[in-house]
Amino acid sequence: MSEKHPDPDPDDPGHVPGLEPGGQVPPGETPPGEDSTAGAGPDERHNPAKGWSKAPVIVLAVIVAVFLVYFLAWAIEL
Repeated sequence: MSEKHPDPDPDDPGHVPGLEPGGQVPPGETPPGEDSTAGAGPDERHNPAKGWSKAPVIVLAVIVAVFLVYFLAWAIEL
């Protein structure tokens, strides 16, 4: 191996940085648990309302009413 890229898996664990004798990782060497990603997400300040607004419901109701009237008139004509 070249000197630029040392062996990532050395035979002697005593030369691995961050390990105590016996291969244990000392406290503070690993990242914290649950709180490590607390602020990682986007800043969400705008939360749109759930459900439908009044305008699309009214438009759909009018379209359904027009179709009902048309098909009722067609059925009565027969």
